[in-house]
Amino acid sequence: MARIIRASDCRTTPWKNGGGSTTEIAIAPPGASLDDFDWRISMARVASDGPFSEFSGIDRTLAIVKGHGLSLTIGDAEPVVVDRHSDPIPFPGDIPTSARLLAGEVIDLNVMTRRGYFEHRLQRIRKAARCDFEGYDIALAVAGSGKVELSLPRQKIDLGDDDAAILMRADEGAFTIAPTGSADCYLVLLRSCRNHTG
Repeated sequence: MARIIRASDCRTTPWKNGGGSTTEIAIAPPGASLDDFDWRISMARVASDGPFSEFSGIDRTLAIVKGHGLSLTIGDAEPVVVDRHSDPIPFPGDIPTSARLLAGEVIDLNVMTRRGYFEHRLQRIRKAARCDFEGYDIALAVAGSGKVELSLPRQKIDLGDDDAAILMRADEGAFTIAPTGSADCYLVLLRSCRNHTG
């Protein structure tokens, strides 16, 4: 059975610099800290311009869920504008990165995996789609806003604003993910790196 994560059950932590807050959706292994997780999925409220926290050995992908977007500067590269219509943008967590808000605060969806241990893909789902895991082990569906319907072989799940569901390939097999109307919907795919040591 899929594990459903309701937004009301997620913990929100204010940033020390006062520039926003982070709501953790899921982390592995359970109870891991920011120093020792294998993967972590969260939403952040970004309320002011500034640098991102650096995460050594972590690969990240970011998508804008709510708000007008931001300009992201990753290392020495030219700034990139990311908004609700953009594809999610991947970048290394250990390269200095900063954000400038375009027009007020935003909510972003963050996926982070420990390099060499896990890898991930984050995609925006704009219409009903079948997910067969594509070689990944774990799927996590997130309703950024609006209602998202998941159709599993033995279960139907309705997700509301900021709800999520974790599905395992070994348990579920293929499933259908369908945003209702103009709902924002995201799919995270995760897999263990088979050749990692340690």
